[in-house]
Amino acid sequence: MKSCIVWQTDFSLDWPFVATMRGVCKQVDASIECIDSTHTIEKFNVLEASQQLQYVEPYWPKGTVFVSVVDPGVGTKRKACIALLNDGNYVVTPDNGTLTHVYYNVGIQEVREIDETRHRYEGTEAVSVFHGRDIFAYAAAKLASGKITFEEVGKAYPVEDIVLLDKEYLKASVTSDVIEGIVSNVSDPFGSIVFNILTEDFQRVGYKEYDVVHVKLENEQGIYFEQDVPYVKSFGYVDIGEPVLFNSSSEYISLGLNQDSFKDKYHVKAGLLWKAHLYKVKK
Repeated sequence: MKSCIVWQTDFSLDWPFVATMRGVCKQVDASIECIDSTHTIEKFNVLEASQQLQYVEPYWPKGTVFVSVVDPGVGTKRKACIALLNDGNYVVTPDNGTLTHVYYNVGIQEVREIDETRHRYEGTEAVSVFHGRDIFAYAAAKLASGKITFEEVGKAYPVEDIVLLDKEYLKASVTSDVIEGIVSNVSDPFGSIVFNILTEDFQRVGYKEYDVVHVKLENEQGIYFEQDVPYVKSFGYVDIGEPVLFNSSSEYISLGLNQDSFKDKYHVKAGLLWKAHLYKVKK
């Protein structure tokens, strides 16, 4: 059975670039199934690409080919690569940090640089700004269809040489119930934000359902949120418009508002400058 291709980009669907990539795949093999994950990643946001890939990848069967194109360095010397993950899936992407979350949380068995002399859509050699179509889609389709093996992608290079983002984005240092982390993701369309605090770490240091947590959020301009917030299962445990701390589907701790957007109300961004301080309110 041929592998499925799962796509994510920052291209949006407002112009025909995604359809162009699908067309290249269909020329390689018309029977390849192409599934969209998201095309609304924030422009040039490699961190978000890494996070979104991590959210989706574990739920697909072995052999799935993921294509992630968030590529602010397109046309430069950054590598175009295909990574074989420890669970048997593949990621086709620029090696620019997009592999960070799967590197740490899934593991990468091997990575190969795509040989553009053999795996580039013919007639595009003069174009340097659309590798999503000309290299990534074309190489992914050849791999997914079985026309090439992983070994035929190109030369392997050390997994240790993969470009990685700061590990602080992934995981806060959680040694007690006083936790200092960051806002690591704000892409939830309902407006919740995600901290770099793993649910398992949060619970390991003693947090449990119905605890009240003091949450303070700040950036360079000062404190933009400070309040006691209940840690419960879901939004319906608080009144409409009230904040709630919960376990997100990505297995990190998240903060949201019941039927409202925390991100929009408090104008939150993600990154190392957006600090989160949490501690348990004593009863």
